[in-house]
Amino acid sequence: MAALIGAAWLILMGMLGPATAQGLTVDVSYIRQKIERPPVLSNLDPIPQDEGLAGAILGNDDNAGTGKFLNHGDTLSVFDLDQAWDLTPVSGPLNQPGDLILIDAPSASILAFTDQTENTSRLIVNMHSPDTALGDGDCRANLLRTIPSHAMRADALALLRRWDDLVIIRGRHPADRAFAAAIQASASKFGLKIKATKDWVEDGDLRRTALTEMPLFTQDLPRQDILIVVDESDDFARYLPYNTWSRRPVVGSEGIVPVAWSPVVESWGAAQLQSRFSDGSGRSMRPADYAAWVAMRTIGEAVTRTGSADAVTLRAYILSGAFELAGFKGRALSFRNWNRQMRQTIHLVQPRAVVANAPLPGFLHQHTELDTLGLDAPESTCRAFASS
Repeated sequence: MAALIGAAWLILMGMLGPATAQGLTVDVSYIRQKIERPPVLSNLDPIPQDEGLAGAILGNDDNAGTGKFLNHGDTLSVFDLDQAWDLTPVSGPLNQPGDLILIDAPSASILAFTDQTENTSRLIVNMHSPDTALGDGDCRANLLRTIPSHAMRADALALLRRWDDLVIIRGRHPADRAFAAAIQASASKFGLKIKATKDWVEDGDLRRTALTEMPLFTQDLPRQDILIVVDESDDFARYLPYNTWSRRPVVGSEGIVPVAWSPVVESWGAAQLQSRFSDGSGRSMRPADYAAWVAMRTIGEAVTRTGSADAVTLRAYILSGAFELAGFKGRALSFRNWNRQMRQTIHLVQPRAVVANAPLPGFLHQHTELDTLGLDAPESTCRAFASS
């Protein structure tokens, strides 16, 4: 029996890779910048204070579970980032950020941070900003992204059912304009017609007047197959379904929504991940939590396979063709070598069920159908990785 156990142990060590012979400490820093969110009309769905961080904590726990077999330790330290780019330790063993960093901040702050001289050799993972430009002209060699871009979500929406005549209602905030621009670009790419775009400018209290205001607001829109509402701040979109002048499906930020993750995703073992997250945080996993969990698991998987905690070594492996990560999405996750965006399934969901999972059947690609979502290599102007 002892011989069998010893043989099994050797086999397991061989499967897990070269890290088994080493004792490593893997220090990951979670840097967050608290931003003032615009007021919204409803407080029914408040944003959790630990959004994103809760996913990183679960990912670190998962890495630590594997680390017990590999004789390495996994730590997570939290830092707050202020407007002057100063970092304040919040919790964890590190007083200064290490070389493995998850950043939870708007795109302007992410770029300012990644461009600092001391950060150029670090491995930084954006798990917050979906700005498409970060995989285009604003890409950086030291920055990976696990949050889907606006372009990926827009392409998933454009592929759904191939509705041809579209109308867009968009909010006034920068995130609304960015997602609306991505939808317009996606419609052009797939040959869909946007018949009208209307800005939301109403300031009334829709909690009292939505029943009368929304039909009037949508009365002058041309006939459409679907109405796309772009309201990334969750301000007014909830009042549109079943309350428009023309009874048409609503998609975008309400109705059918393209997301990286949702509580209604249950296939491919996702229910098990949902349950473990809920047990630890007391709430459902949100897209930002999933992006942070994936970022932590990306680092953990790379450490396991390389036997190293060095940022340059890990980045080289993560961006190689050998890297794959099981992410409970039905397809292995990996990174595009031309702009460091994570390839992943986009779920099209309504509040109580999954409607579809993009990429959808019939949309082919010469390498992987996942690259039909977002900027493909010929579309991206990112040149930071031309030699990769």
